[in-house]
Amino acid sequence: MAVTTADQNKVDTTFDNENNGDETVGAVGVVGDGSASQTLDGNAGAAGVAGAGRPMTEEEMIAEAIRRGEETAEAEIAADAQRAAQERDRLQNELDSVSDQIEAAKQQAAEANDRFLRLQADWDNYRRRTAQERLDERQRATEKLVVDLLPVIDDLERAIEHADNLTDPAAQQFVEGVSAVCNKLVGVLNKEGVEVVNPVGEAFDPLSHQAVSQIEDTEAYDETVAQVYQKGYRMGGKDIRTAMVVVTHGGPKRPVEQEAADGVAADSETADGTAANGAAANGATE
Repeated sequence: MAVTTADQNKVDTTFDNENNGDETVGAVGVVGDGSASQTLDGNAGAAGVAGAGRPMTEEEMIAEAIRRGEETAEAEIAADAQRAAQERDRLQNELDSVSDQIEAAKQQAAEANDRFLRLQADWDNYRRRTAQERLDERQRATEKLVVDLLPVIDDLERAIEHADNLTDPAAQQFVEGVSAVCNKLVGVLNKEGVEVVNPVGEAFDPLSHQAVSQIEDTEAYDETVAQVYQKGYRMGGKDIRTAMVVVTHGGPKRPVEQEAADGVAADSETADGTAANGAAANGATE
């Protein structure tokens, strides 16, 4: 540690007093800011003598002052280091606490996002389910209405068929009006996806046709629909009323290729109805 000019002057003054016979021998001590502050008894003070009662030389006093200054500086440095370590530990604890809070906040955010995604998925499923339920309900209501109207169409068609032999112009005009009403009613049903099943000449299909009788016909393929007693109706690929038919027997067996072609045609009609239902469901969802 360096000795200041003031310290050196203090040492010189004390040394002069010693040489002038003064009993007090000054020793320079350094405290706090390094200023000289302490004078020791030259006869008894250990810092004022060297060896056995010998007065300290100027070099010894300077060395003693330097030693004490270094000790004081080391103590202050150690105290500052301890305070710095305590402050570091405090800041580290605060940082750890903040880090824990950040991790907790991230966890809460992740949980909230997960709940949001689940709720969004539930809401989407609910919308699709309710849209499908509304479509099914509408389909059932329409189907019930159509089924209730079919007997009316049957009566109109039978009336028109029985009136074909009328020769009275007024009666014929009346029949034409009834036929127009019947055709208009069937057209309205067609707009709702209702298809008329009139399988005359087609292979008998027990899933779509109801055989009410059989007739022998050696020229037509066996199990061919010869007559339609009552037309069938299909809606959305579903048979809402099977056709009541008369089936042939006694004829040659139908070729396998012809049966396959008839099956493909039936599947195509069913697929068209299913696609129409799917498009309606998408429209209801939107």
